[in-house]
Amino acid sequence: MKRIVFKVGSSVLTNRDEVAKERMLNLVALIAEARKNYEVILVTSGAVASGYTALKLDRKKAVSKRVLASVGQPILMHSYKNKFDIFNVDIAQILLTEEDFDSRVHTKIFQDIIDSALSNGILPIVNENDISTIPDQLFGDNDQLSAHVAHYTNSDALIILSDIQGYYDANPKTNPDAKILKEVNQIKDSELEQEHSPNNEFATGGIVTKLKAAKYIMDKGRSMFLCSGFDLSAARDFLFNEEYESGTLFQRK
Repeated sequence: MKRIVFKVGSSVLTNRDEVAKERMLNLVALIAEARKNYEVILVTSGAVASGYTALKLDRKKAVSKRVLASVGQPILMHSYKNKFDIFNVDIAQILLTEEDFDSRVHTKIFQDIIDSALSNGILPIVNENDISTIPDQLFGDNDQLSAHVAHYTNSDALIILSDIQGYYDANPKTNPDAKILKEVNQIKDSELEQEHSPNNEFATGGIVTKLKAAKYIMDKGRSMFLCSGFDLSAARDFLFNEEYESGTLFQRK
């Protein structure tokens, strides 16, 4: 059975200062459906945003952000559990740091945990451990974390669900004629240096972090599909029909 990683960001999971419950339920329903044909791992953001629903701290301060993450992580997992229970899917929380990918011992531990969870029908839900990680070792965004998870768990594909519909041939904010690229086979260094401000106050990534994730994935001989997390039809088409009208597939030829 093929193995895939879903990554969903804060921009999809939050609506202003609240968790977007309907979007989360739609995501959960898609994952439950995908599990019939695939082994699935979910990489999720949203801990800080979930914490902010309970505690209005200054998100710009590093220590406050860690407190929000520590408050929000159980809230986020509780939300996921309530929704996955509808589909009789058991979940496991796995918090990783950059160190887990730098040590063979640490890497083997989380690989074994994820393999065991999947073999027992449990959905691993991964997030970065913002609490114990020192700033210099933070991935900084879950796009790159998800790419590492996809590679080190020997997954066939990474699907990033975002607030954009794909990768455009020009900036869609300034160019109304910008078109979504259906497939990308290489990423130039200049593309990794473009403006990359996130579209959501809780988000830490942007298009450049997604391109870095895509480059990492392609360099490892795997593929990545970038599509909308608001309308999951493109993700569903990619998964079940192997055809898609929207979204961008990153893979080497």
